Amino acid sequence: MKITVELLTAYGACRDQVAVFARLFPRGTEVSEMLCVEHASVFDWNWAATHLLTAPARAEYDRVKAPAWAEYARVMAPARAEYVRVTAPARAEYDRVTAPALAEYERVTAPALAEYERVTAPARAEYDRVTAQARAEYDRVTAQAWAEYERVKAQAFARAALAMGEGGDK
Repeated sequence: MKITVELLTAYGACRDQVAVFARLFPRGTEVSEMLCVEHASVFDWNWAATHLLTAPARAEYDRVKAPAWAEYARVMAPARAEYVRVTAPARAEYDRVTAPALAEYERVTAPALAEYERVTAPARAEYDRVTAQARAEYDRVTAQAWAEYERVKAQAFARAALAMGEGGDK
């Protein structure tokens, strides 16, 4: 399967992804497993599978990536739970402090926005300070599983696209 800027544009790919693709592959490129894995975290392989693969190829893509998604979800769940646990008090305090300002904003819209930002800035700064370490730990714990999921998705897309055979037309 050859992917080109024209093909991506014809299927409605977002401007940002088309721009990245055009910069990397100005003349388009043939799909290969190595190339897809190399760009695993660059392109939206789920979008590509939905729009560029035939139904049977898409089913194979979904089948191959499912275990990687399950593993990511397994690794992510305790990290997410810990993140929520650690940040909950900060979130509750943030919500308590900002609720009156938010109500005023909703009542008078534009003028209230300035007041909301003024009132909530210290609470938001404290929330960000308190939760930064938990977010960093969440990202650290899930990074390897996410990278592996991205790699498997890219690999699955390449295999499914190659399995479609030459021509690549849906």
